[in-house]
Amino acid sequence: MPKPELSLSVQYGCKDERLPTRPQLRRWVSAAQEKPLQATVRFVGAAEGRALNRDFRGKDCATNVLSFVYENAATATGDLVVCLPVVLREAAAQGKPLAAHLAHMIVHGMLHLQGYDHETGKRDAARMEAREREVLARFDIPDPYA
Repeated sequence: MPKPELSLSVQYGCKDERLPTRPQLRRWVSAAQEKPLQATVRFVGAAEGRALNRDFRGKDCATNVLSFVYENAATATGDLVVCLPVVLREAAAQGKPLAAHLAHMIVHGMLHLQGYDHETGKRDAARMEAREREVLARFDIPDPYA
């Protein structure tokens, strides 16, 4: 079965040598991809992350990843915004390698773009978490929920 079409743009709105490269992001996104996908991944600092979370979710704080779904029909279309300072803080607090936590945030967000939702009920959350585990295992990344 051929892999679905993928159009991926990456924006680095903040600078840090630990950010994943475009090829690494493409591998993570492709592993989570279930249908044709057009997506942009943007890495941001705390101020931009906070402003977007406040303006679009009504929460006046930065969060690790925001998913903006524009279409989820035959082709999933949307944007992910990853707030690097939050992800750095979480990885350190959880004792996880940064790359593993970044991969989890990318996979998590990409699943949202394709219709997965962990906030609609326990069954949906379990389905999404199982898919995340499956994708991350391909990269030898341990269960992020353990």
